[in-house]
Amino acid sequence: MSDFIPVARLTDMLERPGEGFDYNGRRLTYPDIGLIYWAGGNPFHHHQDLNRLDRAWSKPETIIVNEMYWTATARRADIVFPIATPLERNDFAASSFDAWITPMRRIVAPLDKARTDYEVFSELAHRLGYGERFTEGRDEIQWVRHLFEVTAANAARAGVTLPDFDSFWAGDPLDLRPQLPRLDAVFEMFRADPAAHPLKTASGRIQLYSEKIASFGYDDCIGHAAWFDKTEWLGAATRYPLHLISSQPPARLHSQLDHGAASIERKIRGREPVRMNPADAKARGIAEGDVVRLFNDRGALLAGACLSDDVMPGVIQLATGAWFDSQNVEGAELEVHGNPNALTRDIGTSRLAQGTTAHSCLCEAERYDGALPDIRVFRNPPILES
Repeated sequence: MSDFIPVARLTDMLERPGEGFDYNGRRLTYPDIGLIYWAGGNPFHHHQDLNRLDRAWSKPETIIVNEMYWTATARRADIVFPIATPLERNDFAASSFDAWITPMRRIVAPLDKARTDYEVFSELAHRLGYGERFTEGRDEIQWVRHLFEVTAANAARAGVTLPDFDSFWAGDPLDLRPQLPRLDAVFEMFRADPAAHPLKTASGRIQLYSEKIASFGYDDCIGHAAWFDKTEWLGAATRYPLHLISSQPPARLHSQLDHGAASIERKIRGREPVRMNPADAKARGIAEGDVVRLFNDRGALLAGACLSDDVMPGVIQLATGAWFDSQNVEGAELEVHGNPNALTRDIGTSRLAQGTTAHSCLCEAERYDGALPDIRVFRNPPILES
């Protein structure tokens, strides 16, 4: 399969169509994208160097987004399909790593013109001439029934008995643990009997060296574990002396429901809290509750100061997930809400993985004494209805 890119290389793809790049021992080419259709996820939360992505996002001719809220991504779309929330659709929850199967029954009908993702995709498929191939003649609840019955058949082959669909759908979550054997961890089984339970490596054993990875000839990922000097870390701090660590937020999941009461209540003067060591704050004239400007060469943001000895000197901590709200303030772009990805680097981990290098970068902090910009990202944008 060659028609893909690692998701962390999204901005590179938009900026450099037709250019080649290395990935996992292969040479791939960035495609020339004229249309983006984004369903699920919020790149203007989880991507890095969001100011750079913002500029590249304008290059495709059309942006379509399936979304239930006016996220920063939805606000940058040409067409938004309003999508039903999980409380407005039917589904069931299961996982290969979970011992529970849970019916997810619709609680209320979708609000106004909202539809489920399945309804949107089905309607698009019909308009494109292959609706029956897509739906296979099933509506939403018929697909839920079908998928559960396939799951029940697979479970039966493994010696696990599930009820019929109607009983499952009317009942409580199913706890399958009484029917499941004790499941040992992979390394536990390997340690007990390496021959019977080999690892998924070339040798079946724990490897400290990979001939295959070494054969790729990557100077940033050789065949064994090694230290590579970082360009941005506390030990190499020069112009920007503070090491920003962006953690997961305690009052929401990633960026989900940032507009909800639990997330809003934690903010300081409407901004995401940034934790600083009191010594770093004192040196910069910053007090508890001040709004501070964090900045580096990639961008600037506003956050609310929270002083804590739990953070070591030289380090600041700002959770991810504040909805990206970039505004032009006095002639310069300023993310006014506290999204750390206004500052992070969009550089691949290596030519092997091309993964994300989020959660860590260098910056500086100062007290922000200007007039506080309003938070606009929670307001409905202007809409042109067809």
